[in-house]
Amino acid sequence: MLIFDGAHLVLPDRVLAPGLLVIDGDRIVEVGVGSADGPMAGLWIVPGFIDVHVHGALGHDTLESPRGVATIAAHLPRFGCTSFQPTTFACPPAALEMLAGAIEAAMSSPSPEAARVLPAHLESNFMAPDYRGAQPLTELCLPPGAPADMATPGTATSFTAEDILGVIAAHRSAFGTVTLAPELPSALALIRDLVSHGHGVSLGHSGATLEEARAGIEAGARRATHLFNRMPPLTHRAPGLVGAVLDDDRVAVELVADGFHVHPVVMRAAIRAKRPERVMAITDGLAGAGLAEGARFELGGRGVTVRSQACFLDDGTLAGSRLTMDRVFANLVEMVGVTPAEAAMMTATVQARTLGLGDRGRIAEGLLADLVVLDAEWCVRQTLIGGAVVYAHDGPA
Repeated sequence: MLIFDGAHLVLPDRVLAPGLLVIDGDRIVEVGVGSADGPMAGLWIVPGFIDVHVHGALGHDTLESPRGVATIAAHLPRFGCTSFQPTTFACPPAALEMLAGAIEAAMSSPSPEAARVLPAHLESNFMAPDYRGAQPLTELCLPPGAPADMATPGTATSFTAEDILGVIAAHRSAFGTVTLAPELPSALALIRDLVSHGHGVSLGHSGATLEEARAGIEAGARRATHLFNRMPPLTHRAPGLVGAVLDDDRVAVELVADGFHVHPVVMRAAIRAKRPERVMAITDGLAGAGLAEGARFELGGRGVTVRSQACFLDDGTLAGSRLTMDRVFANLVEMVGVTPAEAAMMTATVQARTLGLGDRGRIAEGLLADLVVLDAEWCVRQTLIGGAVVYAHDGPA
C-alpha cells in the first residue's frame, strides 16, 4: 500500500490541498484531506498523461523496427506519459503489418515499467495531397471506390487502398484511430465503414469546406487531428474544417501545445470555443522529442533536424514537434493560462473519455493508479503506472 500525504491532488473538478491519496495494488482506494506538513507538501499529483498523437521519442520512431513501439513505451514514463497511441506517418501495408504485430505484442505482454500501449493512431494514406505537410506523397491513395483518374500524380502505385484496409481488417484491435480527409471521393463511405468496425475517425490533413467537414462528422468522425495545422485557416466567410469542428460539440480536437504549431492566443481561443472538456492536448512528437536542439534523425529516409521551435525536414517543411507530455502540461498552465485542473483534463481526462478508457484519466477511487507527481515548476518527480513507481527523479529539475 502506498500513501501520498500533503500534495496538491488535481481532481476532475478541483484541486484538493493538502490531499491524501492511498493506493492498494494497482488502484486508487482513497482520496481525502491530508496533512499540511505531510511528506508530499509542495508537490502536485495529476492523472497520468495520455498522448493520443505521438510518433516517437528520444531518437526512436514507431515505424523504425518491430521494437520501435516497445522502446518508445519504455522511454515515455520519464515524461509523465502513462498511456499512448503509437502514431504513424502514411506508410505501405508491410509497415502497417509490422506495427500491428508490435502493438499486439505490447498489449498482450505489457512491460510493467513502460507506458501502456493503446491501439494505434494512423495518420493514414487517405489525406489530401495539398495538405500532406511532411507526409510522403508516394504513400497516399484514394479511398476504395474512388475513380482512379482522380488520383494525384506521384501518389502510391505499389499498393491500393484495399491493401491498406486489408491490414486494418486483419488487426482490428491494433488500430484505434484513422485520420483522413473527408472531401476525398468515397471518403464518407470509408468513414462509415471504419466506424462500424469500432475504429475512431479523425478529420485532418484536409482542405475540406465547412459542408464537407460537416458531412464527415455526420458520417461518424468524432475527432480533429492537430487543429489548425495542415488545414485551411478559419475565415469569417469560409469557416472550413476548423469552423466545423469548433462548432460541433460531438468532436474532440487535438492541439499541439508547444506555442509554435499554434500560437498561444489561438490555443486560448480554441479552448474557450470547445471548452477544456473537448480538447486533447498532444505532443505530435517525432523521434526528436526529448532530444537537444541540433539533433538529427531520419523520417522515412528523409533527414530531419531538431530546432528550437520544432522538428523540420531538410527542405524546411515543418515535420512535427519536439514536445513531451510534461512540457505540454507546463505550457498549458504557464503559456496558455489554464488552471492545473483544466490542464489535467486536457492531458488525460478527455483522452481517456474519447478512447473509451473508463479506468483511467482521473484521480478517483477505484480507478487505475496511473499518476504523475510534479514539482512546483511542473517537472516530473515520479511516474506511477498501476500503482508502481516506474520513474523517479530525485535530483535538480
